[in-house]
Amino acid sequence: MYRLACILLHDNDESKDIVHDVFARILVQQMELKEDTAQSYLLLSVRNQCMNVIRNRKIHQQVHHYLLLTDEMEQTSPEKLEREIEVLREGINRLFPPICQEVIRLHFTDGMPFREIAKRLGLSETTIYKHLRNALDQLRQTLKNAEQ
Repeated sequence: MYRLACILLHDNDESKDIVHDVFARILVQQMELKEDTAQSYLLLSVRNQCMNVIRNRKIHQQVHHYLLLTDEMEQTSPEKLEREIEVLREGINRLFPPICQEVIRLHFTDGMPFREIAKRLGLSETTIYKHLRNALDQLRQTLKNAEQ
């Protein structure tokens, strides 16, 4: 059980805590494990606890990332934001192929989901995703060039 936790978490102390928590829960709830299913139950419990820890790590990382972005945006002057918006507008007008412009406008300006955009333009959703990714890559490059 401990080795499974170590493999999943890459943290010895946290792995020990997980195994301890599984046994503590069994004792507190006064569970009676059947001999033929005990090993499977214990391993599955450890795995589930590890998945919860991993999920919580990801949530903490996302919150941390969001807070860093928020701090960065608060430090950005209104003039710089206006300049970036103008660069983005110009970048959208220069997107190639032109279908990328349409996909960007329909998705971000009109708020249309990919399925509706695909139906409206007579394309597959996969094609819409590809055009959107292409457009976003171009816009990122435009912003990067404008910063230099």
